[in-house]
Amino acid sequence: MMHVYVPRDSTALALGADDVADAIALEAARRGVDVTIVRNGTRGMLWLEPLVEVQTALGRVGFGRVEAGDVAALFDAGFQGDHPLALGLVDAIPYLARQNRLTFARAGITDPLSLPDYEAHDGYRGLRNALAMAPADIVATVTASGLRGRGGAAFPTGIKWNTVLRAPGAQKYIVCNADEGDSGTFADRIVMEADPFMLIEGMTIAGLAVNATRGYIYVRSEYPHAISMLNAAIAQAELHGYLGADILGAGRAFHLEVRKGAGAYICGEETALLESLEGKRGIVRAKPPLPALSGLFGQPTVINNVLSLAAVPLILDKGASFYQDFGMGRSRGTLAVQLAGNIKQGGLIELAFGVTLREILYDFGGGSASGRPIKAVQVGGPLGAYLPASEWDTPLDYEAFAALWAVLGHGGIVVHDDSADMAKLARYAMAFCAIESCGKCTPCRIGSTRGVELIDNIRDKIRAGGGVQQVILLRDLCDTMLHGSLCAMGGMTPYPVLSALNHFPQDFGDVQQQHAA
Repeated sequence: MMHVYVPRDSTALALGADDVADAIALEAARRGVDVTIVRNGTRGMLWLEPLVEVQTALGRVGFGRVEAGDVAALFDAGFQGDHPLALGLVDAIPYLARQNRLTFARAGITDPLSLPDYEAHDGYRGLRNALAMAPADIVATVTASGLRGRGGAAFPTGIKWNTVLRAPGAQKYIVCNADEGDSGTFADRIVMEADPFMLIEGMTIAGLAVNATRGYIYVRSEYPHAISMLNAAIAQAELHGYLGADILGAGRAFHLEVRKGAGAYICGEETALLESLEGKRGIVRAKPPLPALSGLFGQPTVINNVLSLAAVPLILDKGASFYQDFGMGRSRGTLAVQLAGNIKQGGLIELAFGVTLREILYDFGGGSASGRPIKAVQVGGPLGAYLPASEWDTPLDYEAFAALWAVLGHGGIVVHDDSADMAKLARYAMAFCAIESCGKCTPCRIGSTRGVELIDNIRDKIRAGGGVQQVILLRDLCDTMLHGSLCAMGGMTPYPVLSALNHFPQDFGDVQQQHAA
């Protein structure tokens, strides 16, 4: 019996993984070879997808990128290392071997929809421990671990949970923000497609911690495969007693449902998400009150990102100190770096906080895909700052990036080579905000539109020998948006604009004019 693993991750599917799996089944039948095909998740090495793996006595051997037309030759070679697509032992590939896989330890290893497979790889151990603990003790464990929000704000998870635990409320909720809309991000999707039971377990533990009995996963509509996987996994968890009115016979209840977003970037903001979840238009709520006190349907609500909740089962299984041993400063645990854009080896890289951007770009990413020098790197999504080469030795740490007037955000990194026009990218940031703004506050709604006009004026007038006054106006506008916007949509749009203006003034025209401004 030969065990062959073909991923069903969205990236692999887009690159023909289903055709590869069908070709393997047909070729095996034609040759009379007994083959079991397991549709696993991705290992995160997306430039190698579809990555086909074969179980051997020494471990799983990989082949990539495999197309349906390669399958016959793989059988001819006996799925051995003398094939041109052979990668050797997958666990020994440097890109993977150098990582600290905690949250993504099972990604690509297990069948995502096999509950026995999940249990065999330490699944639901954290929940079993949590069921034997008082809610306050669960919260204390999460607090001691140093876990912070992975959605962008980096707020301490334990503090948020403790607020909800202490808040009075007849019904409390756990809401998972899976509206992963930032450019260059895909870690949430990989969790949902490669290890959905982990997210379900994390949300269930969160429910036990704050006495919430209902949970919702708000998934962006562009993730149909993730939605399908989550619904299938939830049905299995209910069937086997991990969800429902009496979890594992312990007398505790937690019910979980998936809700699909409607394509609005602003619904990644927690209060706009709540409005959408309630069936309303997704617009930002003023704070206070905080969602922890008055959230979904006016009740105390925990809102956490996928990665925050996915880290919880490990913490309850291994203990707070195990998790806190990874990282640096106040940034504990690991960061799921998502490397995209003009990069040779794009994919998911899970490492302890403290690795530098330069290491990510060259030791893992292998430099630009174009072969040209890398010029700028945007970290933290479309509202993140553009960082020049002089700042690439900064460790990936929340406070270190804040000192640069930058953000780690969700861990997305988008790479641009030296052909990139930073003035165009700055204009895009303003245009993106104008399109995606919910319209509730004037600095965001009007400011972003005026920002597009100003950048166009700067480029036109500098070409005509002027433009200094327009640069001053742009900086003043950014200051108004930064300090006057109701949420981070308008408040962070100045980050990419000003970083492009400050670090790459030559793309806006005369260098001296920019510094004089």
